[in-house]
Amino acid sequence: MEIQNKNRNMSIGGSIIAALCIIIYLAALVQGSVRIYLSIESSRNTAEREFTQIRILAESAGAQGFADERFIQTMNNALVSSRTLEAIIITGPQGALAFEKQSGRAVNWVNNTPRFINRFGFSSQDHHRPLIIPNISHASISAVASAFDFNEFSNILKQTLLIILAGFALAFFTMLMQLLLGKPERREAVYTAPNEPARKTVVKHTPVSDPKGLYNSRSNIGWEEYTKDRLDSELHRCASTENDLSLVIIEFSKIDSDAVFRQAADEAVSFFTSRDLIFEYGDNGIAVILPGISLDTAISKSEKFYQRVMEKIFYGDDSVSLLNIGLSSRTARLLNADRLILEAAEALKKAQNDPHVSIIAFKSDPEKYRAFIASQN
Repeated sequence: MEIQNKNRNMSIGGSIIAALCIIIYLAALVQGSVRIYLSIESSRNTAEREFTQIRILAESAGAQGFADERFIQTMNNALVSSRTLEAIIITGPQGALAFEKQSGRAVNWVNNTPRFINRFGFSSQDHHRPLIIPNISHASISAVASAFDFNEFSNILKQTLLIILAGFALAFFTMLMQLLLGKPERREAVYTAPNEPARKTVVKHTPVSDPKGLYNSRSNIGWEEYTKDRLDSELHRCASTENDLSLVIIEFSKIDSDAVFRQAADEAVSFFTSRDLIFEYGDNGIAVILPGISLDTAISKSEKFYQRVMEKIFYGDDSVSLLNIGLSSRTARLLNADRLILEAAEALKKAQNDPHVSIIAFKSDPEKYRAFIASQN
């Protein structure tokens, strides 16, 4: 059917969009991970190069005066101009000198001896080399560097987040479009009862066998012969509490086996209400009593049930109308089960004769109905 094709196309489109979103998320994570790895490798290479340069500079400045004021100033300037190095420690015969970009962040003093702090974000790369300076023995230089460029790392995370957000936006708008465009068409029609209720009797199908027990073993729902008594009881109860009541009659035009009909009945039980309020109707039909449910709500439920059955039981077969539904409601009227069954059956008949509508509801005019009843008394 047309609505099935539409749902199938939307389902395929939704699956494609979902797959595309997954690809976007994976691509964002992969590119982010690769870029972070490359950034760390680049920082390691830069740190090694800068450490080599600052070691050469220390040897040159130390040859002119090791650990003097000019040497200290040269080392400070070299460290500040470095992009990756956070601190350096230079040791010599007379002790050790420590240089930091930010005081106390990278160097800790223990017994007047500087030690690098093991901090997150610092590279574990080994930067320690001896200093070859004339007339200076046992001199060495050590350094600690940042593991990555924080600015570049921040940019990578922002760009990765933007890609992920783009995927979320695509998924959100796809879901929104499915909700707006994929909303089931109004497949029900409503016709108003004539000024006088038609005096007709409900046509009953001949039962296969006499009812035994509460439920028919064929469908595991109530026997059709029990429908009228239970409906009269529910109508009386709802009338006494001024609640509405709707009756839904579902007819399957093509049932291949009792197993398929039982499956359809199980779907009705799990979707609508308790098993005690669901009965067989004819050979391939189901009648559902919905106490406290208005006609509009019953129509909405019938639409959803229609979609559920077409997807779970008849999905893929759209050559004919496989399922029709007729509804009627008490709607502030005092009436018996025969009348309500007749109205729902007439609505079902109209749905079966209309090639474009699968769900039809009988809508009465309570005022005209009460006037008619009064004229009969």
